[in-house]
Amino acid sequence: MNPYLDIAPEVQHALQNGVPVVALESTIISHGMPYPQNVQTALMVEAEVRAHGAVPATIAIVNGRLKAGLPEADIEQLGRSGRDVVKVSRRDVPFIVAAGATGATTVASTMIIAAMAGIRVFATGGIGGVHRGAQESFDVSADLQELAQTPVAVVCAGAKSILDLRLTLEYLETHGVPVVGYQTKALPAFFTRDSAFSVDYRLDTPLAIAQVLHAKWAMGLSGGMVIANPIPAEFAMASDAIDAAIEQALAEAQAQKIGGKESTPFLLARVCEITGGDSLASNIQLVLNNARLASAIGQSLQSLR
Repeated sequence: MNPYLDIAPEVQHALQNGVPVVALESTIISHGMPYPQNVQTALMVEAEVRAHGAVPATIAIVNGRLKAGLPEADIEQLGRSGRDVVKVSRRDVPFIVAAGATGATTVASTMIIAAMAGIRVFATGGIGGVHRGAQESFDVSADLQELAQTPVAVVCAGAKSILDLRLTLEYLETHGVPVVGYQTKALPAFFTRDSAFSVDYRLDTPLAIAQVLHAKWAMGLSGGMVIANPIPAEFAMASDAIDAAIEQALAEAQAQKIGGKESTPFLLARVCEITGGDSLASNIQLVLNNARLASAIGQSLQSLR
């Protein structure tokens, strides 16, 4: 057991008794949505995981402690504090821990803490990736490198559509990270069900996904897997509307010289404003959808052990 890690009693009991556990990130609470929708969504996602036979483990750093499973009071505090909470990726973890500070975990740092706790399945909205214009800025999310080395499967609605999807797929391919489409061959683009790009493999059942994960890790192959789960059709946005909103947000970010880890929260917030809140509603539904699939994969993975 890592001396800096606290596993919530409910999560520990599940891990010890063969009950599937689904990791959940906390940056989506502090930086991904406004208050109070962020807290409401986090609690809804936890409830969705429980309703589908698994135990949720929302992950964060609280007062210098790595947490796998949060009480509602901590979720509320992260939501109320919003962007005042430090956004923590791999490089930031030791600094936040050493300072005894509180931080919200990105996909990368959530994967790290989940793996420490023995959690192998993680549900989120969308992974980070290669940002548009990265050939000049070199702005590439640490999420991608984490997927190459940390054994956690990430269930998402694809890469965030504010990114360069082609370059994101190329980066993942170079580092040996498989991108699996759940019941689809097309790569979902977060707010929309497909894009101009294809996934590496299509798998149609949670069991089929779990069998691949089991084989990968049983062979000692490093890294995780991207499981791209399209947003439900009734909540998907029209591609022309979301593309126009993204282009406007990107232009504003460039004009304001916003980059690095501040770019994604800014872009998502502006897209929400430009679309009159429609993107936020879609965001909430896709996260719930991913929680359902992650729970089913977790159950199937547990049955193979």
